[in-house]
Amino acid sequence: QVQLVESGGGLVQPGGSLRLSCAASGFYFSSYSMSWYRQAPGKERELVAGITSAGGSTNYADSVKGRFTISRDNSKNTVYLQMNSLKPEDTAAYYCYAPRLGSWGQGTQVTVSS
Repeated sequence: QVQLVESGGGLVQPGGSLRLSCAASGFYFSSYSMSWYRQAPGKERELVAGITSAGGSTNYADSVKGRFTISRDNSKNTVYLQMNSLKPEDTAAYYCYAPRLGSWGQGTQVTVSS
């Protein structure tokens, strides 16, 4: 079955960096676009970034443009989210999502605080 397993979250100070990973299994990863979403307490889940199947095209929420980078390694069935210049408002649970499959990971918590 389809599995998406996120890792890499944690506590970081404002201005710091984290790299999230999402390991995929149970489907032909390289044929599917992938996305990262996030959900802060009391807020709706929102799209952070997306990447096409071969990685040739990406898109970002305005709030993270220039700070976050989505990438993928199809040989490792993994999608990444490099997060730089983190702000307290980036605090959220971050989820990996396969849009065409409608599948979500379990999420990884990112907390930005001094």
